[in-house]
Order: sequence, then structure tokens, then C-alpha cells
Amino acid sequence: MAVGLQTFETLRDASAAVGRDPSARFLGGGTLLVRALNEGTADFSTLVRCTDRILTEVRASGSRVRIGAGVTMEAILASRDLAFLHPAARTVGGPAVRAQATVGGNLFAPPPYGDFTAALLALDARVSVQSGYSPRDMPLDELLRTRDTMGRSIVSGIEVARPRDARSFRFLKVSRVRPKGVSLLTVAARLEDSAGRLSGVRVAYANMGPAPMRAAAVERALEGRRLERPVVEAAAAVAVDGCSPPTDAIASAWYRREVLPVYLSRLLLGGA
Repeated sequence: MAVGLQTFETLRDASAAVGRDPSARFLGGGTLLVRALNEGTADFSTLVRCTDRILTEVRASGSRVRIGAGVTMEAILASRDLAFLHPAARTVGGPAVRAQATVGGNLFAPPPYGDFTAALLALDARVSVQSGYSPRDMPLDELLRTRDTMGRSIVSGIEVARPRDARSFRFLKVSRVRPKGVSLLTVAARLEDSAGRLSGVRVAYANMGPAPMRAAAVERALEGRRLERPVVEAAAAVAVDGCSPPTDAIASAWYRREVLPVYLSRLLLGGA
């Protein structure tokens, strides 16, 4: 099947083009759409790309950092402002994949991919979305709940909270093949300390549901408490609440449920 390619200089024009054509898809790094083309499973006849610099910029301001949706994992690893995201970016494929895979594309990656998105969820990410000529912002978890019904919208950027220190953000991708195997599950956590107690806790998973998700029960078990073994055990006891993990070639849903509390505990106790 022949597929056309359209290139626009501004995000507004690219978004309008996608909105006009039901068969069009926005092309970021291409790790998902080009794969669909190669496998013969593509459901589109037009690819739309954009050279607007807003898609590839990283802007740090105070406690927040804005990352363009077209920023690649390779670019994240080269950025000092994004050093806290280096552990998550480093787990995305090998060098060739990291040179193409973008932040925006990772938001739409189906299981067993999308591990980087769990890190963004744990950092209170907000997403800038362009629909036609109308921009709007939304929490990342809202986008993930509705990403299959978003219609013709394009993600232009993601803004995250910068961790106060290196120890307050933790990330763990569990894989049976290292260093770049497909994820069995992923856990990310932001654990800010306020007078010896946890405040504003965020915990997120990937590959424990149809999209990356917040672990609300775990967050409630940790909020306002000291990060001690009994508290971690209480959090592990509710680790799988709300989860609906897939069964695939990597692992069964049963196995993912069984091992999640173990890896969550290791991450929280600092022994991952």
C-alpha cells in the first residue's frame, strides 16, 4: 500500500492536516508507525510530520521542565537538565531505537512497551495537546485513559516536576533479557521527604494494565508516613489493586501480579 508523506513547518498546520484527513497519522520518531508499515498492519494512508522547533526543545524553569514531544531518548540522555530521567531513557531499546524513539511516541506505545511513560506519570506530568488550531493542557493520566479515543489530536510537549534530589525519584524496569529486553513490568516512584515523612507520593506502573497507570492504593499507603519496612509491607500488600496485567510471550498476568509486590518493595527500600 502506498503511503503519502506531508511535511509542515508549524504544529498548527500539521495538526490541521491530521484533523482534515481520517486516514492520516502524525509521525514522530517512527518506531511504531514505520513498524506497522513494515509488518503490513498499517491502517493509514498518509503520514504527517512537522519541523516546528517546539517539538524538540527542552526548557527548564524552576521546579518544572518542559520536554518537546519530538525529543528523542538519545537527546534526553545528552541533556543535563534531564539527568533525573536518564535511568528511564537508558532502558528504551538499544542505541538505534533511542536515536529515533520520542517522548510523545512513548505515550502511545502499547504493552509491553511504554516504560518511559511510567516515569513521566510519577513526575506529575502534564501534556500539551494540539487539536486543529486549538491547544490545551491535561494531566498525563487523563490522556492515558482516553488515548484511544483522542481523535485527531497531536501531543506537542510534556511538562514534569523536577525531583528535589536524586534519591527522591526511583525507576525500575524488570526484564528477562538485559540490558535492552522487553519489559515484564516497570515501577516508578517519586518519594519526596517533608520533615521525615513522605509528601506528594506518586507511584506508577507500566505493563500492569492496558496503559501505564498510577498506583493509587500504594500512594495512599505511603503518603504522610516514614519510609520504613512496615510501611513498605503495607504498600506491597495493595500493590496489585486496580491492575489488569496482560498475558503475553513475556509473562502471564498471574506471574506479573505475583512479582509486582516484590519489585515494588525492593524499589521503595532502595535495594532494586
